[in-house]
Amino acid sequence: MSVEHYENFPVASLLLPAPLRRPVSVIYRFARSADDFADEGDLTPPARLALLDGYRTELDRLKAGRAPAAPLFRELSEVIASHHLPLAPFYDLLDAFSQDVIQARYASFAEVMAYCRRSADPVGRLMLCIYGRSDENNMVCSDAICSALQLANFWQDVEIDFLKNRIYLPQDEMERFGVSEAQIGARDASGGWRDLMRFQIERTRALMLSGAPLAARLPGRIGLEIRAVVQGGLRILEKIERVQGDVFRHRPMLRALDWPLVFCRALLAP
Repeated sequence: MSVEHYENFPVASLLLPAPLRRPVSVIYRFARSADDFADEGDLTPPARLALLDGYRTELDRLKAGRAPAAPLFRELSEVIASHHLPLAPFYDLLDAFSQDVIQARYASFAEVMAYCRRSADPVGRLMLCIYGRSDENNMVCSDAICSALQLANFWQDVEIDFLKNRIYLPQDEMERFGVSEAQIGARDASGGWRDLMRFQIERTRALMLSGAPLAARLPGRIGLEIRAVVQGGLRILEKIERVQGDVFRHRPMLRALDWPLVFCRALLAP
């Protein structure tokens, strides 16, 4: 994992029981490295897609019961076998990263959410399998949390994504609030921008809170981990709100002083 990557939320943190940290870390390395194929460096789109296809080939080997070739997939095969993990979420993640290579705009919020269902929700579903708590009600809540985290990341990184020629803000909502791509390029947070971002924040916060009851259904430190993740996401939204959506000049990040507040809120959350 590249040390340059900024992560809002801890992965395999000390809140998790020790036996779960390694499988969570292996899944994270799979997702992080595949995401890098789509995002990092100066590769051409065909080269990026070829790398992702290489990961699909490794998954196909696992699906066929054959030994994987790459070291990461040898570790992943052990985690999949020991925790009885489905392969579909791994394929979904690769489909989302491939989509990032070929699709740069989203016509509607429904399209954005369809992307989130492949880019974010699979991770939460895999975590529930590892926890042994993958019933339908839990998965619905997990999907809400994961999609909300993905959306918060989009609103946080509008400028960074724009520099990669990507806009995750729904095109129809940009038009409704009178926001153009030129305005994003000019780093202009005036006019309808504030209202557009307020709308995204409120909807994302509601989605996050709809999934928050998951923490009460999961035992001990796992439940506390979920509370911390939810509170971290809410804190990012709070920071975007505080600067009235001007993420161009005030990119919200969770800094050292934010974590005591996040964990305090996690402890006090109902």
